Amino acid sequence: MRGARRPEPWKRGPVVAASALLLGLLLLLHAAVPNRIGHLGSLVETFLPWFGLFVPVLLALALWRRSASALLALLLPVTAWLTLFGGQLIDRSRAGGDLMIATHNVSADNSDPAGTARDLAASGADVLALEEITAQAKPVYERALAKAYRYHAVLGTVGVWSRLPLSDTRPVDTAMDYGPLGATKPAAVKLVYNRALRTTVATEHGPLAVYVAHLGSVRVNPRVGFWTDSRDRGAVALGKAVAAEPERRTVLLGDLNGTLEDRAFDGLTSHFRSAQDVAGDGFGFSWPAAFPVERIDQILVRGVQPRSSWVLPATGSDHLPVAARISW
Repeated sequence: MRGARRPEPWKRGPVVAASALLLGLLLLLHAAVPNRIGHLGSLVETFLPWFGLFVPVLLALALWRRSASALLALLLPVTAWLTLFGGQLIDRSRAGGDLMIATHNVSADNSDPAGTARDLAASGADVLALEEITAQAKPVYERALAKAYRYHAVLGTVGVWSRLPLSDTRPVDTAMDYGPLGATKPAAVKLVYNRALRTTVATEHGPLAVYVAHLGSVRVNPRVGFWTDSRDRGAVALGKAVAAEPERRTVLLGDLNGTLEDRAFDGLTSHFRSAQDVAGDGFGFSWPAAFPVERIDQILVRGVQPRSSWVLPATGSDHLPVAARISW
């Protein structure tokens, strides 16, 4: 008996072709993924750049199946991914800059806060924001950074160190008081858990408003899915605070516990630009330090121009510090 004829190239690999089309549609229409069930939309957007890894897998399958339809279908996810993230593949940094700013979640479990402080001071940052400062580590950071930074302020678990004068430093309510008491907690208790502040840096070009924030953690839980409630409430509150900020030149530094592709940060990205997106080199992933897969530590700006943005070497923290140079 003569063997059955193989399908024509355009008829081979229908599953591979359909998978490529679905991947392309997911990349193009990620904002349409519903968030009502387990914050699925936010979960997809958090890892959106990594969906590009499916392209070479599907390409290998298409070549193995010798499927012309699958190869053609792959043009959709390739085009979609390049549209979304192609700019991250080039170096957008430029020389110059009037001020270097940096932010670092130093980690409450950091076993060498003094070493971390020395590394950060050696970076040359003019303004340095720290998050997750414990009561035990606070005097260590203050001593270790005192020589490099004449001015500093710590409110709760966040702080800012500066070579330039600071003024009008105050906590920012991001509605993340621990426990069920919420806003009814006494002010002294609320300050202990304060995770955001606002200050003014006096530069030779005029005042610069600086916000430092550490938004709530996120969790992947089999029962509730992608749990982001605390972070999302903090993002909304922080968005309202910066929207009311009268200073035109403003920067936001901190660990936002999420990527800017996540719709939860629409209220912030509507007021700011990401220094990494404007003047970075690559994706600038900052967490976890051992094998970074996400950019959750952010430098956002408005009224100033990012000239460059980069990730600093690892310290004793599970996050990597991130830095940027800005100009007027």
